Amino acid sequence: MGQLTIRNVDEAVVQALRRRAAAAGRSTEEEARRSLAMAVGVDRDAARARLDAVRAALAGHDDEPAEQLVRKLRDRRTRELAG
Repeated sequence: MGQLTIRNVDEAVVQALRRRAAAAGRSTEEEARRSLAMAVGVDRDAARARLDAVRAALAGHDDEPAEQLVRKLRDRRTRELAG
C-alpha cells in the first residue's frame, strides 16, 4: 500500500470528512481512503459485485464461442433496459 500526505486542506473539508466518518462509524482516515477511492472510480465492493455478476452470467457457457455469448448477453441486457 502506498502512503499519501495532503497538506493545506480547507478546514471545512476536514470537518465535513470527520462528521461523515463519525456518522458511518469509521475513522477519519478510513473515510478519506474510501472517499478518494470512490472519487477515482476504485470501489472494491462495487468491483467485486460486478465481477460476481459477470461470473454468474457466464456460468454454464463453457463451450459457447465468446462472440455468441457476448451477443446473447448484450441482447438480454438491451431487452432488460427496454423493458
